Amino acid sequence: MTAHMDSGAPVSAAPPSIPPGAANRWKQRPAGSNWGDFGPDDQIGRLNLLTPERVLRAVAEVREGQAFCLSLPLDYPGGNLLNPRRHPPVLRPTLRNGRPNLNYRMADDHPEMTDVMNDDAVILHTQYSTQWDALCHVGQLFDGDGDGVPEPRYYNGFRPGIDVVGPTDPQDAGAVGLVPYKSTSYARALGIENMAASCVQGRGVMIDLHAHFGGAPTSVGYDMLMRVLEADKVEIETGDLVCLHTGFAQMVLGMQRQPDVHKLENSCAGLDGRDARLLQWITDSGLAVIAADNYAVEVLPAGVGSGCCAMAPLHEHCLFKLGIHLGELWHFTPLAKWLRARGRSRFLLTAPPLRLPGAVGSPVTPVGTV
Repeated sequence: MTAHMDSGAPVSAAPPSIPPGAANRWKQRPAGSNWGDFGPDDQIGRLNLLTPERVLRAVAEVREGQAFCLSLPLDYPGGNLLNPRRHPPVLRPTLRNGRPNLNYRMADDHPEMTDVMNDDAVILHTQYSTQWDALCHVGQLFDGDGDGVPEPRYYNGFRPGIDVVGPTDPQDAGAVGLVPYKSTSYARALGIENMAASCVQGRGVMIDLHAHFGGAPTSVGYDMLMRVLEADKVEIETGDLVCLHTGFAQMVLGMQRQPDVHKLENSCAGLDGRDARLLQWITDSGLAVIAADNYAVEVLPAGVGSGCCAMAPLHEHCLFKLGIHLGELWHFTPLAKWLRARGRSRFLLTAPPLRLPGAVGSPVTPVGTV
């Protein structure tokens, strides 16, 4: 079955190849971006910095062999009040011989068999809980052709309707209610499977914002962040996987799937995406990814910008310009407390997303090993 996509022609849901000539997708790149630096068709951005030598450096941080699960249960935060478009997972058994395949007695079909079988399926919003953003999660209007007309682009110049395809009919969108067995969107480029194939294993570095700002709503700019790094003697080096502990996910966990949206929206720290010096630090630091235990890494809504600007400026800077994947709603509190009690900030982080071709985000169960 086919679905009508933005290009106006039927496009199969099967994984197609990237069109020829992809190396010529743009004539000029955004100011401050690294488009093309890792190759004209690169799809993993600064994950290229996770070289074997840097993975070995990360492994050397393991001293006690203790591991921490850094994911919330994937049915948290609960409900859809934090984001009306994202819903908790729905679990349903598969069918076997016309009956629910749960606690299914095989003896009902074959009297001599003793097995009792379970098999299920899930409707999963890929960015509902602990997650990675794929590089195609956020693009921008940008004049990549140099003709004076801004057009939609994603990291490294990949294009909607060609590299990221989806339906125009709202009947082919959403995942609430009866969902037909039909895929209607597909990221031919920059999908989350590229991140998964890179394995995402390296040196995690914890920045404990909660230890300095508590649960107060705090927009952290460059100056504040530098004071935190200096006070805690935290150093960020090329290829590091930067982790921001704000206490937000711990608060979510304590709400037992009944989130108090007003409290959550007025609590905890986030990065100030409008701070140009902070964005430049992200560029200069050489960090490979940023993961946070808050809802969006940056404070949203962002502060007032000047002129025509991005709604989510840090997402623009990281996903669109630099190819820096963002992780959101991770659960850092137990690990952050453990590290702080021992005067440490570094650990081995293993965090590949689901290898789900064509997806624009993915749940993740990260593991921090000390």
